[in-house]
Amino acid sequence: MNTLLPVAKRGEAILKLEAAPVADSELNSEWLKQLAAAMHNTMLERNGVGIAAPQVYISKRIIIVASRPNPRYPDAPEMDAVVMVNPEILEFSNETCLGEEGCLSVPNERGEVERAYSVKVRYQSIQGEYFETNYDGFPARIVQHEVDHLDGILFVERLS
Repeated sequence: MNTLLPVAKRGEAILKLEAAPVADSELNSEWLKQLAAAMHNTMLERNGVGIAAPQVYISKRIIIVASRPNPRYPDAPEMDAVVMVNPEILEFSNETCLGEEGCLSVPNERGEVERAYSVKVRYQSIQGEYFETNYDGFPARIVQHEVDHLDGILFVERLS
């Protein structure tokens, strides 16, 4: 079943909240698996390369990072989609880069945002396993953009 979820738009209160952590009791639950699948379908349907649960009206610390070329990001590198539960950026590189960003919650608006070139992120899988991964370039940008959503920050607030 390809469930699609409504996407919150700039100005809606849910996008300003700090999202709550996913509780241990929610890990590996049917609810979490279905939410992740529906978030993934919604992201793909809208040509996104990432999505955060607050964007679909769920104030929980869940993001999907899924860089791939599409009409909105034709030069994006290809990677497998990663569902990150309770992601935490442990390290930001000193090196930064400017890049164009858009957002499913801010339709038809894009802007240049300066972000760390690489990040080290710790997160849990849907099953609750811990991972630490380094991301560089565009995937690192997606991680930073989506973690911002969990902290109630939209990319337009970072435009210089």
